[in-house]
This record gives sequence, C-alpha cells and structure tokens, in this order.
Amino acid sequence: MNYQFLFKLFTVTFLFVFSISPLMGQEIPRTSWGAPDLQGAWTNATMTPLQRPTDLAGKEFLTSEELAVRQGEVSERSSLDNRPRTETGAYNEFWMERGSLNERTSLVIDPPNGRIPALTLSEQQRQSGRQSSYTRTSFDSWEDFNKLDRCITRGMPGAMMPGFYNHNYQIVQSEDYVVIVVEMIHDARIIPLDGRDHLSPSVRQWLGDSRGHWEGDTLVVETINFTDKIEGRGGTTFGGSEHLRVVERFTRLNADTIDYEVTVIDPTVWTEPWTASLPMKTLDTAVYEYACHEGNYALPNILSGSRVEEREAAGQQ
Repeated sequence: MNYQFLFKLFTVTFLFVFSISPLMGQEIPRTSWGAPDLQGAWTNATMTPLQRPTDLAGKEFLTSEELAVRQGEVSERSSLDNRPRTETGAYNEFWMERGSLNERTSLVIDPPNGRIPALTLSEQQRQSGRQSSYTRTSFDSWEDFNKLDRCITRGMPGAMMPGFYNHNYQIVQSEDYVVIVVEMIHDARIIPLDGRDHLSPSVRQWLGDSRGHWEGDTLVVETINFTDKIEGRGGTTFGGSEHLRVVERFTRLNADTIDYEVTVIDPTVWTEPWTASLPMKTLDTAVYEYACHEGNYALPNILSGSRVEEREAAGQQ
C-alpha cells in the first residue's frame, strides 16, 4: 500500500474541508425579527447574455479558459471609445455599466437551451403591426415612441433585468413590506408580506400587483394584474398582456450576494414559461436619482425634426 500517497490525499482533503467549512457555516444577515435581511443597495450588472449565443448551443457553463477568452473580448469592446464626452451627443462606452461575465452562458436557465421560448402566433401578428422607434423615419406623436423610449417604465420583468446602465436597486424591508426602488426610470415596487389578497382583476398597473411571502429563507413574490400597454423590445422590455404572471425568488446567499430568480408566464405571448437567474451584488455607494423623463429633450427634438422634414418636402413639390 502506498502510505505516502494516502497521507497526501488525506492532507489535501483535510485542507479543502477546513478551508470551505467557514463558508458552509456562514450565517446570512438577518433582521431583528429573524427574516433574511435583503436591505441595502444592490447591482445586477452583468455581461452574461440573457439568451445563450448560438455558438454555445448545448453548453450551459464555460470552462475557465473559455471564460478568460470571452472576458478579454468584452474588455476589448468596452474600451473602443470610453473617453468622457463634454459635448452634447450620444452615449459612448464611458457611460455604460457592462459588469462582468461568469461561467453561465445565459441568464435564462429554463428552457434548458438557454433561450426565451418562441412567441405565440397571435403575439407575432401583434408585434408585426408595430413599428420600432429605432427603425421608423417619421414621427407624428409622442405615442410613436414606446414606454421605454419615453422613460416611463420598463414594466416587469424588465425593471429587474440588467440593460445598458443604471443596474442598481435599493431594498427597504419591514415585517409586513418589502420596497424595491429601481434606479432605472426610478420605479418603486411596494410589496406587502401580510397575506392580503391581490387587488381586483379590474385594477391594472404598469408593474402589476405584487404579493410576497417567505418560503424558508427565500422571499417569493408573485405579481399579476398587469396592463397590456407595455410594448416588447429585446432584452430590456418584454411586453406582456393582462394574462402575464411573474414569480420572483430572492435568496440571500451571504453578506455580498442575493440570488435572484424570475419565472415569466404568459401563454398568450410565449409558447411556454421561462426562467432567468442572476446574482445581485452589494453596491458600495448610494443609489442616486434618475431623471430621464423629466429631462428627455430627445423626444421634442425628434418630433420637431420630423416637422422640419415635412416642410422641406412640401417646399420641393
């Protein structure tokens, strides 16, 4: 018997167990009434894509080598133009909050292919009748712009998803309520925890009607009663209908991390439910006021630009 080998194996095993035992026994922060403490400033900035890229089909996790390569590609793209701008103009990389990658190849964890399910036929027809404000060439009214362009809301689950910047959240908690203040478009979600019923189905809201409860150390929030007035747009605004139902799970893992998981169900929009998972990390600064709608000069400028083009076209006839 190779006793030297066994001794080395025992030593390595002992050191491994000893090194992780503090993490295994680590207590999560709790409130004075014993619930997991979710309070504080958090960020969900990430460069992990919402949906799995086609070149990674069938691959749920990156190897450490693949992660390093992709992180390098992300860093290179992010540094293409990151100089602070002093003149008025479009954003460049300096203003973006890109976050970092992790081993996951997508935020979507269900379906297993890491892709948001296909739209239903009725939803495809509904969306085909819309014109994106990013591709249309003439604007007659502020209503030609979607709710995100007008800085009104991203709706749900968009309000809890990372986008381009302003990925920060302030959570305030009591025994009977949790309040989530979203930096992007300064949405505020007030979530009762006292077991009350949902509002009447006749009451429809931009962010729906949320009710929360604890399942062990996980806060589960179910939201219904959405309006159908929020248009879908890529990975930051998802649209939905009066049938939309969103179920969120907040689990405090340690002093620095909340595991956030969201399941989206709307049989009139997607052919099946889908679930995304992403970490929320503590933020070492305050969440500042975001005033987009109040200072949205682009909207009147674009509308006035269309009027100028119309006058010029009329003068040429």
